[in-house]
Amino acid sequence: MNLRHQPRRLAEIAAAFLRLGLIAFGGPAAHLALLENEFVSRRRWISRQRFLDLMGATSLIPGPNSTEMTMHLGYERAGAAGLFAAGFGFIVPAAAITGVLAWFYVEFGALPSVEPVMAGVRPAVLVIILGAVWKLGRKAISGWPLALIAACVAAAVWAGLGEVPAILLGGVVGALCLQLPRALNSMLCILAAVSVSARPAAAAVEGAELGKLALFFLKVGSVLYGSGYVLVAFLEGGLVDGYGWVTRQQLLDAIAVGQFTPGPVLTAATFLGFLVAGPAGAAVATVGIFLPAFGFVWILNPLVRRLRQSPLTSSFLDAINASAVGLMGVVAVDLARATLTSWPTWAIAGCAAAALFAARWAAAWVVLAGGLLGWLAMIAGWL
Repeated sequence: MNLRHQPRRLAEIAAAFLRLGLIAFGGPAAHLALLENEFVSRRRWISRQRFLDLMGATSLIPGPNSTEMTMHLGYERAGAAGLFAAGFGFIVPAAAITGVLAWFYVEFGALPSVEPVMAGVRPAVLVIILGAVWKLGRKAISGWPLALIAACVAAAVWAGLGEVPAILLGGVVGALCLQLPRALNSMLCILAAVSVSARPAAAAVEGAELGKLALFFLKVGSVLYGSGYVLVAFLEGGLVDGYGWVTRQQLLDAIAVGQFTPGPVLTAATFLGFLVAGPAGAAVATVGIFLPAFGFVWILNPLVRRLRQSPLTSSFLDAINASAVGLMGVVAVDLARATLTSWPTWAIAGCAAAALFAARWAAAWVVLAGGLLGWLAMIAGWL
């Protein structure tokens, strides 16, 4: 890496992810689709195969996986410094917006309505996810065995199996199918189980102590796997039932804020930290829940290349990638069923598809245009 270009690259990374952090609505699958569109298809920072390898491997570690992918991209572009520039760039806008909403909530006892904008953003995000599934799927699924793995993982998740166990099971069984077919008969009882039931120990606390708040969110960020429902279980067990710092309604409101603001849903920690201890609480909660992800990515990124050096681990990575694409497909179908419920949402999705695939707009502009169309449709009384 040419050190003379390092400051310029770091500035480029910070600016790119700050901008992305302001429009990254829709959850992890949408974030991955935005990253693929911006940094693989448009900027060509890394190859699609490398993106798939990092995405597949990251799905097996704790933490907010789409946020960890931003860190991987920064690492690929400018090393460890790029990792931190990308991660902070992506997290800070969402945390700042969430902090402002927390102040609004404390002052006025309610949240501002954003539904008109989100009604237009969701169809646009759906189109971006579908585009990413198509492009990543063409690269990841190069034959019928990988297509079968992706389909089986999608079916398992659809039937209720957890995302991480399904992907891990797809990777292990897929590697055996691809590399060791004769051993498959003796491996019919493979079980992939990830424990997410650990709860923080309860303690009698009368005040909001920053040290305990920071340690709580650091523990959550270190062991959190899975969806937002898992996050709710951790936070409810600690903040509501354990410490009694927030009510169950405040917790649900915090999760709602994390879902409708751009960036990672884990910025709900910012909201909760503000409720517990004001701006200082918001800061330590945000740092605590995201800090482990930086360490995980720093360790994982160089290891992924080594997985490609062995035929067996390379097959495992291929199967993990196909499984991850299958999981994104499930998310896209679920989002489509929840989003395309009226002719205006179908129309916005059609406009987004034309802008993204025909006019070649950047995904960021597609999201912003979708939000504007949703707002206009709401004013017109169509939504």
